[in-house]
Amino acid sequence: MSNPSATLLHLEDSLRTVIDCLIDSQTGLRKIGEELKDPTLKLYFLDESLVRAEFRGALESILHHEGVHDIAEKGSVSATLNRAWAEFKAKLDGGDYSLLETAEQDQHAAIKAYTHALNQELPFPVRQTILAQAARIQLFHDYVLAVRQLKNAAAAD
Repeated sequence: MSNPSATLLHLEDSLRTVIDCLIDSQTGLRKIGEELKDPTLKLYFLDESLVRAEFRGALESILHHEGVHDIAEKGSVSATLNRAWAEFKAKLDGGDYSLLETAEQDQHAAIKAYTHALNQELPFPVRQTILAQAARIQLFHDYVLAVRQLKNAAAAD
């Protein structure tokens, strides 16, 4: 498979999995951002939701360029259920901590999808795009983890 287009078409399922995770992540970050009480976190989550939309657009553009035009947006049922559970916990006064915990779990799913894609043979420009996006998602995950741990420590004091 020396032809990048044939390689990309062969890996279309992996890229679609990443796109589905990005759809879930974009929706989840927006919904969590709307529920967060901390105004700084709220803005950060809403901004990061838009970044996920940009990531998705970049991957869909790659697929379009390679001749794949039927890209259905679907997301996953498990992510929807996870967000509903987080909203329920937050309303039971789990607050920002519960929402951050859910965001962290959602980012685990995205990291897993990106890792799977990166374990495939990808054309160099596609690999660079996936690597850059994965790095941003990992940074966001690490930030959410740190903030959640700080909130946990503050609640324990």
